[in-house]
Amino acid sequence: MVTKPVPFDKDEVVIPNRLRPKDAATLVLVRRERDGPRVLMGQRHGNMAFMANKYVFPGGRVDPGDQRIALGGDLRPHVAERLTKGANAKRARGLALAAIRETFEEAGILIGERAEKLPRTRAPAWQKFFEHGVAPRLDALEFIARAITPPNRTRRFDARFFMADADTIAHTLDARENDELLTPCWLSLAEARALDLPSITRVVLDEVEARLVQGPDAGRPVPFFRFQRGKSQVDFI
Repeated sequence: MVTKPVPFDKDEVVIPNRLRPKDAATLVLVRRERDGPRVLMGQRHGNMAFMANKYVFPGGRVDPGDQRIALGGDLRPHVAERLTKGANAKRARGLALAAIRETFEEAGILIGERAEKLPRTRAPAWQKFFEHGVAPRLDALEFIARAITPPNRTRRFDARFFMADADTIAHTLDARENDELLTPCWLSLAEARALDLPSITRVVLDEVEARLVQGPDAGRPVPFFRFQRGKSQVDFI
């Protein structure tokens, strides 16, 4: 378990501003193999203003349509309880659904189950998701970390990190909806750590490994990384 405050990346551009962090969600997909677990990661484009060239898990900002999807089952009780400590129930569901949508858009992977009855939506991304006959599964997600980008950065996010097993993949596309991540691929934990990772991604990777070693545990606290009075700190949810 992480117990010390985590330094955020020192090479990020620091500019005076009062940007409010925007809700974001990330999904760590884990595929269990004989030689050990693998996680899905990809490299961000070099022309991006935030975390350029870094290797990350699929994820991004929450869209308004994420909170309006009426299907997706329920979050597991302990997940919902922890998420709603920083968001209401509708917002908590939107965060989890955003993680699933971003994984679909960036990696062409649909987390869920086959369904005949699917909701109607005006959100283009979800319309494309439902075209494949898949309903998202919120009960597949474990809430494992939260982090708020420090002040005075070019982008600020209040990011929730989720974890899911690759067994919950209902469908994989040959083509992706966008190319924000260059060639997403499955990496061993050692291979992932050898890459150029944001500091918070490296810490979340440690949390993933700890959970894999420990096994399912609804009582394991969720680390929450943020800046308070100019210093990084970690609390537990």
